Amino acid sequence: MDSADILILGGGLVGSALAVALDAHGISSIVVDPADPDLILQAGFDGRASAIASAPMRMFEAIGVAERLAGKGCPIQGIRVSDGLEPGKLDFAPGEGEGAVGTMFENRVLRTSLLEAAQAARRADMRMKTRTVSVERGEFGVTATLDSGATVRAQLLIAAEGRNSPMREAAGLKTARWTYDHAAMIATMNHARSHENIAFEIFYPDGPFAILPLPDNDEGHRSAVVWTVQAGEAAGWMKISQRGYLAEVEKRMGGFLGHLTNLSARSSYPLGFHHAAWITAERLALVGDAAHGIHPIAGQGVNVGFRDVATLVEVLVDGKRLGLDLGDPQLLARYQRWRGLDTFMVAAATDGLTRLFGIPGKTAANVRRFGLSAVDKLPMLKNWFMAEARGESGDVPKLLQGLTV
Repeated sequence: MDSADILILGGGLVGSALAVALDAHGISSIVVDPADPDLILQAGFDGRASAIASAPMRMFEAIGVAERLAGKGCPIQGIRVSDGLEPGKLDFAPGEGEGAVGTMFENRVLRTSLLEAAQAARRADMRMKTRTVSVERGEFGVTATLDSGATVRAQLLIAAEGRNSPMREAAGLKTARWTYDHAAMIATMNHARSHENIAFEIFYPDGPFAILPLPDNDEGHRSAVVWTVQAGEAAGWMKISQRGYLAEVEKRMGGFLGHLTNLSARSSYPLGFHHAAWITAERLALVGDAAHGIHPIAGQGVNVGFRDVATLVEVLVDGKRLGLDLGDPQLLARYQRWRGLDTFMVAAATDGLTRLFGIPGKTAANVRRFGLSAVDKLPMLKNWFMAEARGESGDVPKLLQGLTV
């Protein structure tokens, strides 16, 4: 029978980061994930890109992941928000000496670096291509039987299985959920002019259109485009020719990045919202998409998951110092309190933005443009938005400050 301090179900971005962060603090874990690494690390598996906020980047530095990502991302030196291509915009830029707002990485780069870091971590036992057959959470610990025939024991179970988490459902943790009747179409492309490390969010009546800066490649300047459309229209857009797709993207950009070329493989994802009000149960804690899934409108999805990781690690390390069982209800209650409000606020804010910018008509558009221009002239409000974008609002865990616990 194998044992570790923590059993993590799910070895994706959040699960792998948790295993590495726990290892850095002397806590052992067994990570169980059915995915085949050879498949999920292929270039075509996940064409998405993620903006990693500056606070999670500091966590990556603290736990030794940043060096694996060096030179593979594009620093975001500013964010420009506009309602269509009309006048009235909102610019976010870091203050002097503050550094980038975040860094854009292709998801496959993030996945590779985090998985390799977890595989190299001495106290992390990565069991890929493996499933749980049964899991029992009891007064004295967690026991799981794996399809490999192994039985593993731990003090605490972490569900990092994604938005359809079987463990969340088995524990009876209810989620509020709805769909947005939107789909996000994602692709990368080269363009004639430099993006100058600026991320753009252009709001159209059928959904946000985001242009996310990526590092240049051999073909020149490059960005990822996340184009949100009505769910029923996505299939049609995905079928049009590459030339037709690039022409429409260039039109929606207003041509400011010049001629577009080298369209990558395209992918499309339905957009929805889910939020578990309660993220703990007996010897169980939820992290990442198992706990919450939000609209990508503000680029905060995976960052909220990394905030879960930083918080949970601090709670567990503090508990270990006090000699507590890592599944102690006091520790789970602290994690619930610390993350519950923050995740709800982020979820509510992104949902509100989605609905605000989805209101059709000229009057609504004029109000939005006025609001954007007004916020652009209010330093205190802009600073609050910047703190949110960086992941530095609220009670910030030590790892997000770049400190080990």
